[in-house]
Amino acid sequence: MSVKLCTLLLLALLWKVAVPISFRYHRYTELIQALYDVHNACPYISRIYSVGRSHQGRHLYVIEFSDHPGIHELLEPEFKYIANMHGNEILGRELLIQLSEFLCEEYRNGNQRIISLIQNTRIHIMPSMNPDGYEVAADQQGPDTNGYLTGRNNFKDVDLNRNFPDLNMVMYYNEKNGGPSDHLPLPDNWKEQVEPETLATILWMDSYNFVLSANLHGGAVVANYPFDKTKDFRSRGYRRMTSYTATPDDKLFKSLAMTYSYSHGWMHHGWNCGDYFPNGITNGASWYSLSKGMQDFNYLYKNCFEITLELSCNKFPREEELEREWFGNREALITFIEQIHKGIKGMVTDENNNGIANAVISVAGINHNIFSGEGGDYFRLLLPDTYTVTVSADGYYAKTANVVVGPDEATVVSFNRGAVIRGVEQKFHLGPGGLEVSLPHWQTPIL
Repeated sequence: MSVKLCTLLLLALLWKVAVPISFRYHRYTELIQALYDVHNACPYISRIYSVGRSHQGRHLYVIEFSDHPGIHELLEPEFKYIANMHGNEILGRELLIQLSEFLCEEYRNGNQRIISLIQNTRIHIMPSMNPDGYEVAADQQGPDTNGYLTGRNNFKDVDLNRNFPDLNMVMYYNEKNGGPSDHLPLPDNWKEQVEPETLATILWMDSYNFVLSANLHGGAVVANYPFDKTKDFRSRGYRRMTSYTATPDDKLFKSLAMTYSYSHGWMHHGWNCGDYFPNGITNGASWYSLSKGMQDFNYLYKNCFEITLELSCNKFPREEELEREWFGNREALITFIEQIHKGIKGMVTDENNNGIANAVISVAGINHNIFSGEGGDYFRLLLPDTYTVTVSADGYYAKTANVVVGPDEATVVSFNRGAVIRGVEQKFHLGPGGLEVSLPHWQTPIL
């Protein structure tokens, strides 16, 4: 067989498995096919799994990208995108399908930025949290009708972004009466109070130590950051329904929101959809107060920092607008994932180099702790500055270190049975016997 013919056959094979960016809407079965097309084209860096089912039995599918799909590599952070929790807010669903196609194709094409991102981040993408609502919206609404709320809720007509346990009230109570302000416990009967889609999402959060997340919506163009729910402010006997309600990480959340806004094609302009948001960002509660929302729940329940991205004036834009929207959001979607590599990270281990789970990492001046994961690794998003960091765990003395955080990669600071160990990153794997790779021997304990 001639070299020319071999080359033509190879090009034909590559063309068959190529995954071009698709600018069309995907019904449920088409969404599944699109995800599997991506996986089949990039089987060594992707995995598809379901976190549960909707009321009508549709899977809540996730596609994962990693250089070791299905495995948590220690010191490699976990990221998630979720879209379409309101079934009639369609753009985010399509953007996440397009993002999946883009990550696969750019990895195959040798894009070093994407290769580095996938090698150093475990990325989870859920295009639709409310597949039942989407099918209603696609059948009854579409871009040419005026059903503004058609398909918004799930099959039982429940708004999934008002369906998470209300941990804000617990935190506000604890502020007045003493008690924790993070990693708050859920009510005993919480599973009976939430919808199956919400239940599946919470159990998903329990299964992965997510560090950073965004929830994609439509109906405005703005990056919204916590808190979404106001405290019970009263003025002259009247309850104020909007009031800026900051988290302890307010500066960080502003920076995360600004990162998306200024990487987006036009969000940062401020004037969009007849609304004005300076720099294209807003504190959720200063816009309108929302109870039992997902972004506040992430922050108060787990280690995860989540913002809400409102991405289109029209909840169900016309299909011919999808290409423009993709190019307006593409850089922002990638840049936001990259923010997961800011701040500090490291290992918390015992004298045998076994990871210590649930160690508490606290930062002086920021009243919000994060916990180490199952294998002992931790990730704390922080802005560039100098911080005093304390790590404590049951049965061990607490250890405090002063840490300088720069503007680029995360500073690696590990804690080994009371000693602080500084050094460059070393990847680890969880194996049947524990950690399969130990800390580099040249890292010097600082006693």
